[in-house]
Amino acid sequence: MTIFQNARFFTTVNHMRDLPSTRAEVAFVGRSNSGKSSAINTLANRTRLAYVSKTPGRTQHINFFELGDDRFLVDLPGYGFADVPEAVRRHWVELLGRYLQTRPSLIGLLLIMDVRHPLKELDWNMLEFFRTTGKPVHILLSKADKLSRQDQHKALASVRKALEDYPAVSVQLFSSLKKSGTDDVEEVVNRWFNAYLQPSELCPKDED
Repeated sequence: MTIFQNARFFTTVNHMRDLPSTRAEVAFVGRSNSGKSSAINTLANRTRLAYVSKTPGRTQHINFFELGDDRFLVDLPGYGFADVPEAVRRHWVELLGRYLQTRPSLIGLLLIMDVRHPLKELDWNMLEFFRTTGKPVHILLSKADKLSRQDQHKALASVRKALEDYPAVSVQLFSSLKKSGTDDVEEVVNRWFNAYLQPSELCPKDED
């Protein structure tokens, strides 16, 4: 069983003050309709762990899923929201921004992009915004099944070239429909968790 298949719903919050105390968490984020919820469900081998809506921008809260062993998965609101009131939009932007910039237990970001439309303006804004934290980003080029194998690899090469100046960012192809790319995501996330959690566990306690 993979780490994501241990996932179970933990809590949902709509305000920073309500964020739970966690030791280590990895967050999923992406433009509305990028395939984020489908990616989470595929990785967890569930059908409705994360809500898949036909209306982009439906996910309005920060949703936490417990993975076990002090590890959490976090589903963030999509950006580039559709038809929502301006007050709601402002709240989402503030909540998302404050979480990404100030959350101490956030150790890495999984950024979902439609392989057919990668690196749009809002994606670049997200990468620049999160870059200041110094934490790693792994991009999933979702819906890879929509392209031929040749076009998939062209898109992957193009995105990697565009991100040459972003050493903390890695990229892969992903398809929820074909369940392809799951092992690569698993490897990256396990590496992040292990690197973050193990050192402190191995350090001896200070003696009086």
